[in-house]
Amino acid sequence: MRRLLTVLLVLAVVPYFAGLGGASIWDANEAYYVETPREMLESGDYINPSFNYEPRFNKPVLSYWMVAGLYQVFGVSVGVQRLAIAAAAMVTIGGGFVIARAASPYALAPLLAALGLAAGPRFFMFSRRILVDVAMTAMMTLTLVFFVLAERYPARRRLFLTLMYAAVGLGVLTKGPVAAIIPMLVFAAYLAAHRELRRVREMMIPAGVLIALAVAAPWYVALYLQHGWTYITEFFVGENLGRYTATVGVQTRGPLFYLPVVLSDALPWSLFLPAVVVAWVHDRRRGARDGSFTVHDRLRTLLLLWVVVTVLFFSLSQTKQDLYIFPIVVAVAALGADWLARVLDAGSPAAMALRRASVSERAGRDVPHQGRWLTLMLLVLAAALVAAGAFVLYVFGAAQTVYRVDGVWLSGALALAGGLAVAGLAWRARRAAVIAALAVFIAFNWVLALRALPSFEQYKPVVPLSRVIQREATRDDVIAHFDVALPSMVFYLQRHIDIWIDPDTFVQQMRSGKTVYAVLPAHRYEELKTQFGVPTCVIARHATSDIRLRSILEMQPPPEVLLVTTRCGPVPGERPAPGLP
Repeated sequence: MRRLLTVLLVLAVVPYFAGLGGASIWDANEAYYVETPREMLESGDYINPSFNYEPRFNKPVLSYWMVAGLYQVFGVSVGVQRLAIAAAAMVTIGGGFVIARAASPYALAPLLAALGLAAGPRFFMFSRRILVDVAMTAMMTLTLVFFVLAERYPARRRLFLTLMYAAVGLGVLTKGPVAAIIPMLVFAAYLAAHRELRRVREMMIPAGVLIALAVAAPWYVALYLQHGWTYITEFFVGENLGRYTATVGVQTRGPLFYLPVVLSDALPWSLFLPAVVVAWVHDRRRGARDGSFTVHDRLRTLLLLWVVVTVLFFSLSQTKQDLYIFPIVVAVAALGADWLARVLDAGSPAAMALRRASVSERAGRDVPHQGRWLTLMLLVLAAALVAAGAFVLYVFGAAQTVYRVDGVWLSGALALAGGLAVAGLAWRARRAAVIAALAVFIAFNWVLALRALPSFEQYKPVVPLSRVIQREATRDDVIAHFDVALPSMVFYLQRHIDIWIDPDTFVQQMRSGKTVYAVLPAHRYEELKTQFGVPTCVIARHATSDIRLRSILEMQPPPEVLLVTTRCGPVPGERPAPGLP
């Protein structure tokens, strides 16, 4: 089985690098990490990040440096930026392998952990478009890896703790102080759970603080020397403390917001978390009775605390975003893989040897109970796949007349057929059921990479609208956006864009006498065009990707954005809109 899992892991990893440059920028987040490094290269300023040729200090600088370094080697392109995201994903997948190898006595656990991460649909999608959070997850994964290794191999603790503090510094330089706060809380809880708080003296804390500062502080010092405390205070107080204590940018979300996120972020092994917790409680009770705690039991506790403390910490935050808890995925994958390998390996010669050596005697005695849990979890997974497949085929299949995205039928059929196969195998061939489930997730990621994502380009308006602007506008003309979030246009035009939200200000710019090329939603143009006071023309229009489930169910066509200009001439197919005299 190990050979088969290795083949599956290779198949799961390849899509992360397939067609990286084949799709245009995702505007929700990716635009900033494509364009800011390009502006760094253009200006030669690697201390002061900018976007849209304006200062951008809401995140630390390491993600920009990573991409800028790759740009220097491979040239500036969207695909090169995505190579940085894929590399961060590989660090996380590799970290899952190492953690499971150290924390589990079962031979299949490392491969299963890496596979669970690589095959996860959300992990795959984030690894195609969201650099800062995937990079942050990679840095925090390294922090956890080195702490696990320090506990597993105490003879080399100082080396691993030194590397751990360096990883903390990199995390702080990636997204901020949370990269230090979460590990500190987790490791303190871990020592307290084992009544070993006195071991804090072994943690090299003074030296560790200096190591982390040596990595993270130089950029902040450079900022201070140039700008004083202005941007540093805005980041630490506004972007961090402010978001934790007040709702910023999202509606208020309840304390249970993260429970479904835990399940979706770390699929498929997150479905085994209930069984993991039950087994952990059982083992803790038995260990308390007979004193049979092993290093593997301790590390399972550490991994559970990594998940629980992270989720609790952000559940208390006023601003809740699903990606805040994304660094838990490696711990969930390692825990799920350890439990799964415990059941699948139960009758193997290696497991028998473990029992004879009394390293994990309870593994054998728990097999019938754990086997029933695995069957139940596989049936839950099968039901989820069948439901997802049926939903996709019913909703998105029927909507193909309005929303045409390649791979929809294939994805739905894969999930439906795969779920039925997993359900059929779960009763008598659990290993085959696990393989079938992994194969479905891997095939789904391949369909996303090769069919669905390239096809989705028809709902991304920036590239075609940018071509029109490049053809029509001069460098003296004003490019403006009103009531749209299309920041990637800055990258494609490589020039400043005026961003307006207030209608009165936008109308005043249209009346300014300058030639304006404005991108705005079609319905907003209909509302405002008579207020401009000058003739305006629609010279291009495009469907957008603001597609909501309700719109799909009601078969509403995707909304359009328009490219409007005050330079009106004879444009085939379009008529000037009326303006006030």
